[in-house]
Amino acid sequence: MFPSWRQNRHLTATSLSNACRDAAKQSGLTKRVTCHTLRHSFATHLLENGTDTRVIQMLLGHARIDTTARYTKVSAELIARTQSPLDALGPKPKQKRRK
Repeated sequence: MFPSWRQNRHLTATSLSNACRDAAKQSGLTKRVTCHTLRHSFATHLLENGTDTRVIQMLLGHARIDTTARYTKVSAELIARTQSPLDALGPKPKQKRRK
């Protein structure tokens, strides 16, 4: 997944961690950023964009869905924009007329 500058090789875990740390430093981030942070952010963004949890599970390579669930804390924004299917059952509320 992370090819090295050396032909037919991949970056080592240490090289990847160093690159991640250096990129965070260069971007001015003050929070600690790790490769795991990027993995978690990847999963969270997929979830917030409506990707099915089982798809995220496969992309992360998890054997069990409960492992994936730890990555996917639901954001307040996602909860706020989620409509209840019960809302479709009743009449729509009347909108106030502007004067």
